[in-house]
Amino acid sequence: MNLYIGLLTVFGAIILLTAWLPMALREAPLSLPIISVGLGGLLFYHPALWELTPHPVQYPIATERLSELIVIISLMGAGLKLDRILSFRAWMPTWRLIGVAMPLTIAAVAFTAWGILGVSVAAALLLGAALAPTDPVLASDVQVGPPRAGEEDEARFTLTSEAGLNDGFAFPFVNLAIALALAGGHLTAEGWRDWFLVEVLWEILGGVAVGWAIGWGLGYITFRMPNRTKLAKTGDGFIALGATFLAYGLSEALNIYGFLAVFVAALAIRAAERNHDFHDKLHDFAEQTERMLMMVLLVLFGAMVVHGGLLAPINLPIVVFALVTIFLIRPGIGMLSLVGVRMPTDEKLTISFFGIRGMGSIYYLAYGLNHAEFDQTFQLWAALSLVVLISILLHGTTVTPAMGHLDRRRSRNQRRQEVPAPAE
Repeated sequence: MNLYIGLLTVFGAIILLTAWLPMALREAPLSLPIISVGLGGLLFYHPALWELTPHPVQYPIATERLSELIVIISLMGAGLKLDRILSFRAWMPTWRLIGVAMPLTIAAVAFTAWGILGVSVAAALLLGAALAPTDPVLASDVQVGPPRAGEEDEARFTLTSEAGLNDGFAFPFVNLAIALALAGGHLTAEGWRDWFLVEVLWEILGGVAVGWAIGWGLGYITFRMPNRTKLAKTGDGFIALGATFLAYGLSEALNIYGFLAVFVAALAIRAAERNHDFHDKLHDFAEQTERMLMMVLLVLFGAMVVHGGLLAPINLPIVVFALVTIFLIRPGIGMLSLVGVRMPTDEKLTISFFGIRGMGSIYYLAYGLNHAEFDQTFQLWAALSLVVLISILLHGTTVTPAMGHLDRRRSRNQRRQEVPAPAE
């Protein structure tokens, strides 16, 4: 069997496993990402594939573009499946995680990287910004169900909406790290002013505005045009991909945050007609595409971990950094940000603990390294990859019992409320 035929065979097996494994693992303390990483480590043991084992440093543009592609598709799927109407009060836990937890997490991870790993301030900030967002791709097991499925409890909703928004809100800090690296570690007052006006205000507000305008326009065409021209009548779920690429492409052409625009566009499409069956087809197509890409990329990630030297620079400081990031920084700051929010403690713990790191983190690090020179590149990749690997293993094995606990408690509370009061 030649290499081409072998790769086709492997790719076919991956597609089948992508379809079947989620059903088989539904009640098991395992996840599709864990299986994918393990498959990558096993498949690339074949001598014919050793030379193909990639490393992000060897393929920086491909790493950035592939991770970018899966993130934007995931953001569209996340926005489409949210049933809750956007409002300040209903989304309060999400605003807390975005406005409080994210900047504090970036600062804490950056300070830890600077102190423990000994990297520059710019590199530490880049690592902090890359590892702060909850990943929209690998966090699917803790997200809400499909549109109108009723699986939108507080924990699942908060993790889904946070994962949808925080990729866009992390970008100003990635760009700040790039600016610091280009300026030799020190920004002038004018540089700080430009960063705030352009990277924070213009690109965030522009991303929201453009995303909403595109989503509203597509929603109108899809659901509210005269019957003969309603796109919803086509029944084609791949319209979700068209909406994703249109929103992302236009926003990036305008130099505003495409991640934010895609998620907001999905919210606007959903708001145009909340209960239409076509949302199920849009979401399902986006989810299936995302899942297939995720499995392929995680198989490559597993190969890089086992055979590609991705973790070769690991030493005790990197291990300590990864453990502190996973077990202390996100859970602690997550709980702190939710103080005062009326929510059961176990739901707060779940939200704080399941800050899953994955493809979004890989994208941000690749993007930063492609736009400026940073010190200790291999060390940065090793530190980030170890955090992602621990997150995949830890969160993948604990998500089923954790979410099962919340579901059982919620069912008990509902049964108590349904018990009729004794007659007087």
